[in-house]
Amino acid sequence: MLWSALLLAASAGGEEYPDQISAGQIREMVSGHALEAISLYREFLSLPNDANFPDQIVGLNGWVKHAFEQRGFTARLIPTDGSPSIYAERLSAGATRTVLIYLQADGQPVDPAAWQQPSPYVAVLKEQSADGAWETISWDAVQGSLNPDWRIFARSASDSKGPMTQFLMAIELLSSINGRLGYNLKVLIDTEEELGSPHLAAAVRAHSELLAADMLLIFDGPPHASNRPTVSLGARGIATITLTAYGPRVAQHSGHYGNFVPNPALALAQILASMKSSDGVVMIDGFYDGVAIDDKTRSMLEAVPDDEEAILASMGLVQSDAVADSLQEAIQYPSLNIRGLSAAWTGAASRTIIPPTAVAEIDIRLVVESDPVHLIGLVRTHIADLGFTVLDHAPSDAERMAYPRIVSFDHEVAYGAFRTDPEAPPARMARAGMRHLFGEEPIVVVTMGGSIPIAPIIDALDLPAATVPTVNIDNNQHSPNENLRLGNFLEGIAILMSVLQQQPPAD
Repeated sequence: MLWSALLLAASAGGEEYPDQISAGQIREMVSGHALEAISLYREFLSLPNDANFPDQIVGLNGWVKHAFEQRGFTARLIPTDGSPSIYAERLSAGATRTVLIYLQADGQPVDPAAWQQPSPYVAVLKEQSADGAWETISWDAVQGSLNPDWRIFARSASDSKGPMTQFLMAIELLSSINGRLGYNLKVLIDTEEELGSPHLAAAVRAHSELLAADMLLIFDGPPHASNRPTVSLGARGIATITLTAYGPRVAQHSGHYGNFVPNPALALAQILASMKSSDGVVMIDGFYDGVAIDDKTRSMLEAVPDDEEAILASMGLVQSDAVADSLQEAIQYPSLNIRGLSAAWTGAASRTIIPPTAVAEIDIRLVVESDPVHLIGLVRTHIADLGFTVLDHAPSDAERMAYPRIVSFDHEVAYGAFRTDPEAPPARMARAGMRHLFGEEPIVVVTMGGSIPIAPIIDALDLPAATVPTVNIDNNQHSPNENLRLGNFLEGIAILMSVLQQQPPAD
């Protein structure tokens, strides 16, 4: 929804709740503090935040800790085996409920040469020209009438300094009206999310009493593709596999040895082709076991307004895989994807050789019903049943002489999936906030297709969780020229204000 449309709809908000700021008041407050919010956002965006460089996280953590303390939080660093996370809290006297918020502060690496601006860490304001190009405009433009379609370009603009800035501003504006939320608010800020949060689960377990809460809200990511208000109840997990097939020790001339020396690229292609049918269904026995969609869940999936033909057409495709009857239903199953494939050379660099190795990188998106160790075991067994010797290392000379067809198999489970009942407290609190602001029930996504490292937190703390997304879907997340649409930035502040002023429901 355009921010201008929100302002026009100020008097048409959702149901009014006692002792709450009305939808119209929320919008007016955000509009009146838009320049302040943009200024805070630009300052935050100027901080390098690649977790591959721990020195950058040191400076980032100092800024974030101070920003929370300025807004009435007590904040501290939580040590991990990598860069420390940040914990902040605002406790309310007599409160009986506690809400834990998950936010992310680190960002993807940058290639400055791929950005259409002097630096990915110096935010620029752009508007789209008639030919679709994005052109830089002066920041002085924000002193006048704000165009909701302007975009702010910088690394982590949407993932995830945008949501954190929205949270900081939402708390600041709510506090200006009522300094007491009525519940205890705790915040966990991840500084290694883009590395897969390798140290977060252990830190959460070590500080489980400090982080104890009744529910978890996650402020991250984009809403449904329609850009309508959305609440997500789960996300898939992720595991990865690296397969390497072996041929001659060094590349051989295909004229001299073609028809004689086995080609590892062909062997790998045969393995991969055996894993899926021509219409994309995984053919590995037991891969989908345990997934059952009941009538209630199916109704929720069918209520999500996907335009599947348009989605496919935008990608230049006319047909989807046949795993399920719809996009939302397909996401409820584990997936097996070839994310990378290499052997020898292609294009102008190609040559007439039999390559020594061929490599496939595979990702498996996990759902709650699937045990990642079991799924990885099924893939390994499937390859062995094809007649390959499956090793967990590169073959030795002795192994090369003992086994005719060899594949090395390396794997990693990054994190699991989570899913929360739509009537669980965090889902009810998020949905109530959306209804209050927009006057209608939000789109409820049962499971997001992507993965976020939340399952270890949920498992360690035994919490139900829901995600409130607040950034535009076409934001170039993880890519050069990442951006956040100004209308979505301001709307996100309003959304978080409306959600955070709700009282956490009892179980």
